[in-house]
Amino acid sequence: MSPELLSTTAGLWFAVVASGIYHGVNPGMGWPLAVSAALMERRACALPGALLALAFGHLVAMTVVLLPFALMTVLVDWQTEIRVGAGLIVVALGVWLLFNRRHPRFLARVPPSRLALWSFLVAVAHGAGLMLVPIYLGLCGVVETDAGHRAATALIARTAALSIGVAAVHTGAMITAGGALAFGVYRWLGLRFLSKSWFDLDAIWALSLVLVGAIGVFSAL
Repeated sequence: MSPELLSTTAGLWFAVVASGIYHGVNPGMGWPLAVSAALMERRACALPGALLALAFGHLVAMTVVLLPFALMTVLVDWQTEIRVGAGLIVVALGVWLLFNRRHPRFLARVPPSRLALWSFLVAVAHGAGLMLVPIYLGLCGVVETDAGHRAATALIARTAALSIGVAAVHTGAMITAGGALAFGVYRWLGLRFLSKSWFDLDAIWALSLVLVGAIGVFSAL
């Protein structure tokens, strides 16, 4: 692999980790629920259990969103169009969320005991997985350049494994960042902090989707 590809690959993996940290510190991805669960049960061991449930749901959501794009990587002649289309979808979702601040009502119907299901639905509904798509497709471009003219099945297998790897690394960064915040709030600040110090990141989240999608479009072109 050439130095240019190595530099590009390192930058894209850094973006995967950075997006995971960003998702993790966002309270909308669930870490306050983990704190609440531990405080209500009055057991410190309930905190890591809740965080693991949130991580599992997030991981499944990321994988479900990324895997279909792994199948598209065999359309080598259409890679630019696929990357541009994916970026435009992310931009469109960001614009829609920017003007539509209502949270899906079905999320309120998921009981607190089903944190994994809640985490999965939130990640899908808020476009957390789509935010990873432009980064993932950039990594797929590096894989295809490095792979040369491999059989389609081998290329699909490689990009599918890459999608799972991206989802896993992203989720690891997400739950590490969110878990650190959750532990700090649980250990030193408590439930009163959650009720009085809640901060709304909806607008920032929507704008970040627009930014990531736009970067994906320009990088594809």
